[in-house]
Amino acid sequence: MDYIELTLQIDADFVEILMAELGELGFESFVETDEGLDAYVQEEIFDDLAVKQMLETYAERTAISYAFKKIARQNWNEEWEKNFQPIQIGDEVYVRADFHEPRPDFPYEIIITPKMSFGTGHHETTSMVMAHQLTIPHEGKKVLDVGTGTGILAVLAAKLGASAISAFDIDEWSVENTLENIGLNQTSNISVRLGTIENEPADTYDIILANINRNILLQQIPLYVNFLKKQGELIISGFYEKDIADIQVVAEAAGLKKIAQLSKNNWAAVVFKYQ
Repeated sequence: MDYIELTLQIDADFVEILMAELGELGFESFVETDEGLDAYVQEEIFDDLAVKQMLETYAERTAISYAFKKIARQNWNEEWEKNFQPIQIGDEVYVRADFHEPRPDFPYEIIITPKMSFGTGHHETTSMVMAHQLTIPHEGKKVLDVGTGTGILAVLAAKLGASAISAFDIDEWSVENTLENIGLNQTSNISVRLGTIENEPADTYDIILANINRNILLQQIPLYVNFLKKQGELIISGFYEKDIADIQVVAEAAGLKKIAQLSKNNWAAVVFKYQ
């Protein structure tokens, strides 16, 4: 499976909104640059006309330049390494690639090597879910990671002491990437599979993680509850602050109560407890 890289040169004030617009069109990975934004979408779902029409609407409001390029699978890591820098979540989590120097002064160090999978910790949604994880006891708990991407959230759950983590994704690359990152982080208590919540084996979990997008969450939150223990926590992100009200209506109808919220650059991450 190959990807399409969209390179955008645009005013910084429009980067966030264009990330949201492109996310609605299937783009799943983003790198902010000095000139604007690089965005990536699977070639098979790339809609050239829809993207161009969306960009033309913004060309009426600001100067914009863009170009498309096909990225073969074997070239992804090379492209990513050009832009990747280590990040930290507070003073507790340090996320790096295997070619960066270790930081033993951080309690939790995570090594990530993505294969066109979303979730390096750089995006606000991923970093906020991780920040929420740090506030919730994981010791001895079972965790389900929905749409695992690189496996970064599952790896953090393991490092926080979870007894068992189940992860899945609809993307074969993500499953492959998560398995690689499990090995890099020596977190063997994570199991990963190719699939969806609809074919997830019956079980119950203390914590469910879902960093996806607004529309999928609105559809699937009632399904997540089927896998959540009473008094268990659901940590979700992938949507904007303005979407919280709609998300909360669906969550409350499924028996969930909002207990925490983080926001950054208009993105949001919310924790619900199953009553």
